[in-house]
Amino acid sequence: MNDSNAARIADRVEKIARGDVRAVARVLTELEQTRSTETRDLLRQIYPLAGQALVIGVTGSPGSGKSTLVARMALHYREAGLKVGIIAVDPTSPFSGGAILGDRIRMQALASDPGVYIRSMATRGQLGGLSAAVEDALSVLDAAGYRMLLLETVGVGQDEIDIVSTAHVTLLVLVPGMGDGIQAIKAGVMEIADIFVINKADHPETPRAERELRSFLKMIAREDGWNPPLVKTIATTGQGVDELINLIQTCHDFQTGRQDTRKKAVQRQRLLRLVSQRLVSRIVNSVKPEELDHLIERLDEREIDLDSVLEELVRRAGIPPTEPQAS
Repeated sequence: MNDSNAARIADRVEKIARGDVRAVARVLTELEQTRSTETRDLLRQIYPLAGQALVIGVTGSPGSGKSTLVARMALHYREAGLKVGIIAVDPTSPFSGGAILGDRIRMQALASDPGVYIRSMATRGQLGGLSAAVEDALSVLDAAGYRMLLLETVGVGQDEIDIVSTAHVTLLVLVPGMGDGIQAIKAGVMEIADIFVINKADHPETPRAERELRSFLKMIAREDGWNPPLVKTIATTGQGVDELINLIQTCHDFQTGRQDTRKKAVQRQRLLRLVSQRLVSRIVNSVKPEELDHLIERLDEREIDLDSVLEELVRRAGIPPTEPQAS
């Protein structure tokens, strides 16, 4: 890195640490588009400045009112004088590659508040419902002084599970009358939730949904000893949101001091995921599209097997072959 680049990056880091909205927006855009060497160097310098925010994951099925609930929570934290960052991970448009719900219509009431930063990020086909850039975006907002970070995910069932690698407290939002309890149990999402929220609790099916969830919660035995609570909310009116906020703090306080094992496991998972992404990118970029098409044609004609294609791609990427371990 030459002196001019170093000075430019230092200036950008200083602006982000000062909470400069334009500087924050610029780096988040870079994270979604292309990771230049400068962007990676910037993230390296930002990383030590982060780690002070509380990240709250909000997941659940589409139509459960997640965005409305997130907006209510943001208003509550703003009333307490805290800066709030909201990242909404949305489906990727098949045409533009951007977030389909990029305007976040339901959060427009917060848009004029300088203490709230809202950003939509596209999943871009990433498994787990989370964009590859989300974790870095959270670090940027953290470094910029946003102490409450609300991460709303796309709501795609079992693919949401990766949120546990990012959020400190995870909310699973369900709505009565849509079979959400059964759907969530089948998807396995129940296992990642720290707090269960029955939103739209004025629905006549609420008592039934509550009974089903409480029955299931009796079967959950977490290793950390936390018993996930259930809270009923009506996000449109704010009913139950104060109780939810208190439960989030209670959960976070409970986890403080008990997080060492979980933190290490989460960091390990994140590291391995990034290694996988980096290696895949390196392999894909090492072969021309027409060469890949040729290999696929040979594969389709049974002239070569999958393992041989894999070895060829790895060889072209310059990655040393791994020798099988002796038993």
